[in-house]
Amino acid sequence: MIMKTNSNTYTIIYSAILVVIVAFLLAFVSQALKSKQDANVALDQKKQILYSLNIRGLDGAEAEAKYNEVVKSEESRNGKSYFVCEVDGQKKYVFPLKGMGLWGGISAFVSVNDDENTIFGVYFNHEGETAGLGAEIKDSQAWQEKFQGKKIFGENGDIAIKVVKKVENPASEVDCVTGATLTSDGVSNMLRKGLSEYINDNKKK
Repeated sequence: MIMKTNSNTYTIIYSAILVVIVAFLLAFVSQALKSKQDANVALDQKKQILYSLNIRGLDGAEAEAKYNEVVKSEESRNGKSYFVCEVDGQKKYVFPLKGMGLWGGISAFVSVNDDENTIFGVYFNHEGETAGLGAEIKDSQAWQEKFQGKKIFGENGDIAIKVVKKVENPASEVDCVTGATLTSDGVSNMLRKGLSEYINDNKKK
């Protein structure tokens, strides 16, 4: 029996076969590329950790080598992983943080000196902040560098690091991104909550 090519049955069967073939090809390609995609994701995280340690401008192979040189171990506090590093002979701790910005999730790697009170460097990332505004938390290296040397704790032992519209305490405050108050508030909340989960209890002992 020869099926008419202009019939509805023929169109449905033909479409179904195409869908199956395309789905199979997509699944095959996705599986074939998975190991490479996973490697790229891992390399991107390593670069972000290096950025927080003020090590930038390295290509893939250089970043891998530098990461293996400076990151000494991955450890855990209160069920949260962090990285113990060494830069120029000095111990640094890199803490991964997560929070919420204006349009979605934001994240950070914050490196802290061995005193666990002085920020050595930071790197921020985001899922969907506005280009030229909230996205500056990732795109502006100059803004990230403002966190270097800031103190995490105040004299009373409480978390003092924050992002503000007007800096009154330059020891622990950074001015917000212009035109991105809500994203800046998200960064401030992420820093205060996230860092306290790693080191606040430890500092009060």
